[in-house]
Amino acid sequence: MNGTDSCGSCGRPVLDASQAYCPVCGQATPTRRLDWTYLAHELQHSVLQMDRGLLYTLRELMLRPGHLIRGYVEGRRARHVKPLVLVLTMAAILTIAAALLNDGSVVGSSMSADFHAGASNAADEAGTDSARFAAAVQVLGDWFNRHLALVTLLLLPFEAWAFKLAYRRFRHISYPEWLTITAFLTAQAFVVWLVALLLQHAVPRLDQLMAPVIVLYNGFSLVQYFEGYPRWKSALRAAWGFAMYYLLSGLLMGVALVAIGVAMRQ
Repeated sequence: MNGTDSCGSCGRPVLDASQAYCPVCGQATPTRRLDWTYLAHELQHSVLQMDRGLLYTLRELMLRPGHLIRGYVEGRRARHVKPLVLVLTMAAILTIAAALLNDGSVVGSSMSADFHAGASNAADEAGTDSARFAAAVQVLGDWFNRHLALVTLLLLPFEAWAFKLAYRRFRHISYPEWLTITAFLTAQAFVVWLVALLLQHAVPRLDQLMAPVIVLYNGFSLVQYFEGYPRWKSALRAAWGFAMYYLLSGLLMGVALVAIGVAMRQ
């Protein structure tokens, strides 16, 4: 570790004792040793601090989502976690919660039970093909549970495209900006998902309300984002965007199931 007289990243000399950051690379100066005090400081200021960081971003995302997203797109970003980091963090938290509360399945326990029962009945009534289909769905579901972050990243571009098409009237919003908006919406959906997992045993079949609640919450966020535009028009465009996205993701899932089914025959 570098001493107190130079930057630990680029080696530029520290000009005076009052210098807090390197003017060249932005590294904090002097470089502090990684000890328990440093880790506690990072936890407090990067995660738990309520005027910036993870908890602040999540609070604003759930209470004032449209305003937060619009502010971030317009350049007010210093107090917020980057959307991609937020999505990956929430995906990790959701995966851990699912492992602890629902045997690794990110869907709720009642939805998992209904799926297994439905797959078993279909296999019993229709024979081998249905059994193979149920097995393919199980394989895809297990892969989804193990790779939630990867699936999220793969689907983000399709959802962003669907919303850009639905809100094509707003041509000034670029596709990268729609990727940012969609990332925040996905993180918001993960929060709702997490709450459903935490409360699933106290509120029976709560997880089955998860999808409509997410759509309504995301739709509310988009309506709030486009402040000044008629709300009913924004809501219709949001519904159109969701419809296109779910249709497209369903087609992708169908292709994946066919591929898995073909592989299982070999």
